[in-house]
Amino acid sequence: MAATSTRKEALERISKVFHDALERMIPAEEDQRLRGETFRDFELQAQEFKAALIPALLEERARLTDSAEVREAGCCPPCGSRQTRWAAAPVQKEIRGPDGVIVLTKQQGRCRSCGRSFSPSGS
Repeated sequence: MAATSTRKEALERISKVFHDALERMIPAEEDQRLRGETFRDFELQAQEFKAALIPALLEERARLTDSAEVREAGCCPPCGSRQTRWAAAPVQKEIRGPDGVIVLTKQQGRCRSCGRSFSPSGS
C-alpha cells in the first residue's frame, strides 16, 4: 500500500488553493475594490473561500493515506478467489460533501472467478 502524493506536493497544492481563494476575497493590490458592502456579503465570500479550500484539503489528505494505492488485488471480497486483477487505470469518483465536491481516485478490481468488481476501500 502506498500514498499517491507526497507531503510537499500536497502542501504546495493546498497553499496555492488557499492563496488564490484569499486573493479573490482580499486582493493584494490596493487599487482593486473589495467586493461586497454588507456583513452578509462578507459571509458569502467566506463560504466561497471554504468551498474552494476544504475539498482540496480533503483530496490531498486522501492521497497521503497509506492505503491510497494498493499494489496487489489480493482476494475477491465476495467469493474469496485469488483470481483478481486491477483495472488498467483508476477511476475518478466525485463525492458531494457539505463543503463542495471532492474528487477521489478509486482503484477498481475485478474477480475472474465470479466476475464481480470491488475496490480496496470497499466504497
